Amino acid sequence: MPNLDLQTSLDRFHCGDAIEVARTLPDACVDTIVTSPPYWQQRDYQTDLQIGQELSPAAYVERLCELFTELKRVVKPSGSAWIVIGDKYIKGELMGMPWRVALGLKDCGWILRSDCIWHKPNAMPSSTKSRPTTDHEYIFFFSNGKKHFYNPDAIREPHVTFSEKSKMKGGRKHFGKRGSTPEQGKNGGSNNLHDGRWDQAFHPKGRNKRTVWSIPLSKFREAHFAVYPKKLVETCIAASCPPEGVVLDPFSGAGTTALVAKELERQFIAIDCNEEYCQIAQRRLDANNQASAKQRLP
Repeated sequence: MPNLDLQTSLDRFHCGDAIEVARTLPDACVDTIVTSPPYWQQRDYQTDLQIGQELSPAAYVERLCELFTELKRVVKPSGSAWIVIGDKYIKGELMGMPWRVALGLKDCGWILRSDCIWHKPNAMPSSTKSRPTTDHEYIFFFSNGKKHFYNPDAIREPHVTFSEKSKMKGGRKHFGKRGSTPEQGKNGGSNNLHDGRWDQAFHPKGRNKRTVWSIPLSKFREAHFAVYPKKLVETCIAASCPPEGVVLDPFSGAGTTALVAKELERQFIAIDCNEEYCQIAQRRLDANNQASAKQRLP
């Protein structure tokens, strides 16, 4: 494959082997990666270029590490990667694939910043009688360097402490009362808290994003596979990609990452090894662009 310049790479679905396409991309052109790699031995994507059908967990991790080693060059030093990945049972034994991948990427030089849980409130029921039903996947957040772009204000959550959902003993009765807060522990010595001024201890835009994200599963009727929800992708992009930045998805599938990137006024680079999926993603993006254009008409 010939090397691509940045303008040739942007806002396109590149069909081919993810590793080979990545090798054609310019250095330090991507702000963040948001992707969900094919899970090990979960689905056959009907192409010899696919990742996920390796014979062993070690071979699968090695292939992903080869890709993400190349992507370290493509991502800016201030850049990052969000990887959504589920696990696999073999003869009733959980394989621990998400953490095998995470530790493999750490060995490749990526810095693991957080492990988040995607909780699926509408997860499919299970007939298993030997273990709990799985209703989560992992979301690993990596940075490419010691100093990375991250905007916590873009993804803050509503405060709970003084809401109806508060689990604090005494609830809202603590607010504004002298001595209403603990005199020891991590808040010891904080005059604001000990004067009952809890409002000064909380960010006005909300609390910092927690590591458990409860987001329902999504469907897209034209896809032959599950698509991860737009809300999940929105969170990752808003936190890690500056305005007008570039988002990369090396396993673009139905194009959810690309779709959300354009809705958030970012640019994207999308890669998939299956030509049919690239066509599906392009049609989906075109339809979304047309719908957005109609909404802007007077």
